[in-house]
Amino acid sequence: MRRPAGLRPPPAATALPFLSALAATALLLTGCGTERAGAGGGGTDAVASQDGTRIDGPGKDGVRITSLTLPSASPSPTRSHSVSADRLTTGSDSGVFAAYEVTNEGAETLTYSVVFTFRGGDGGAVTNRTETVRDVGPGRTVRGTVRAGELPPTAPRVTQVEVLEVTRVPAGEAPAEPGACPASGIRVSADEGNAAMGLRVVSLRLDNCGTHAYGVEGYPLLELLDGDFEPVDGVEILDGSGEITTAAGPDEQPRSVTLEPGESATAGLVWRNTTGFGTAVNVPYVRVRAKEGAAPVTVTPHLDLGTTGKLGVRPWEKAELQ
Repeated sequence: MRRPAGLRPPPAATALPFLSALAATALLLTGCGTERAGAGGGGTDAVASQDGTRIDGPGKDGVRITSLTLPSASPSPTRSHSVSADRLTTGSDSGVFAAYEVTNEGAETLTYSVVFTFRGGDGGAVTNRTETVRDVGPGRTVRGTVRAGELPPTAPRVTQVEVLEVTRVPAGEAPAEPGACPASGIRVSADEGNAAMGLRVVSLRLDNCGTHAYGVEGYPLLELLDGDFEPVDGVEILDGSGEITTAAGPDEQPRSVTLEPGESATAGLVWRNTTGFGTAVNVPYVRVRAKEGAAPVTVTPHLDLGTTGKLGVRPWEKAELQ
């Protein structure tokens, strides 16, 4: 504060209270400045800008990492308490996390599934983490954080992070979140699959999470889609897997299956990743309908069909209760 001309210093008896008041005022002003910076930073961005190393890069398929935060060197994982815009994390944690942006440059609302890989100094993967970002509208950018989580004490120190894989599906056809039940009362999902000696098997799962019985009969209805959600031509979808292999067991005859609330059914996709003459076919997306007239759900089994041109589909069967 500028002193007016001619103002004399205060008497010695009052100098100490006057200086204390000035110190308190300075502390108050400093605290107000920090609060404004934090509020203006917007949660995740504020954490990243204060503690993280900013990353500038083109990203991958609309997903870009903006910063990486690493803890001080420590012989073992530290216990952390951190709050971000999209989650509350407590407990044992490595303290390693990255901030990211998802930008939808398309014309429809999409749900993204993103695999991040945290790497050590030698470039080797330390851990992978998958984040689902739902309902990103056209032209919108959504920000979030992904944590490396708890790491073994023997794990290499993380020094970098990258976007390993991005899949995106129309928001209205995205599989429901684990534990959530769609309005239809029917939840469709696909597992991560099994691969051995060039043979691939992916299981589709149909859960009746509603309040009424649900019936299916025969085979799920499939539509194979490329990376632009356009139909893939030149692939024959077979009833059963006998023409692909006998290793998946004998083909069961399709039958009527009634699922009571809480019950489930499964069906298998079977193919070989054999490459001969011609162009290998990769199918990232499969649009699934449990039966004729059912709402579609788009799953991402990444069918690497090679040049076989065939995909076997096994019929719905009631799953055993677990």
